[in-house]
Amino acid sequence: MKAFRLDELEAERAANDGAYLQFLRERNMSVGLYALNAGENDPQQPHRQDEVYMVVSGRASITVGMETTEVARGSVVYVPAGVPHKFHHISEDLRVLVVFSPPER
Repeated sequence: MKAFRLDELEAERAANDGAYLQFLRERNMSVGLYALNAGENDPQQPHRQDEVYMVVSGRASITVGMETTEVARGSVVYVPAGVPHKFHHISEDLRVLVVFSPPER
C-alpha cells in the first residue's frame, strides 16, 4: 500500500520550490499535487494524457476548450488529452490533485 498525507505533500512541494509535485507513478497513471496562489497565472500547456483534477482547497475558474466553470474544494474536472485548459481568476490559493492516465512523462 502507498498512502499519503496532503499536508506532507504540500510541505515537500513547497520545499522543492515548484508548483507541481508528482508523488505517485504507476504503469497506467501518475498523481501529483498542483499549486497556484491567488492572482497567479497558470502556465500549463495541453498534455498528451487524459487528466482529472480534484480541488483540495482554494477557488478559481477553469477553462477547458471553450467551456468555463468555477471550481472550489471538492470540484472534480476531467480534461481530455490535447485539449487546451487553464485555471484563472484564482481568488484563493489553489491546491489540486492531478491524475494523469497514462502517466505524465
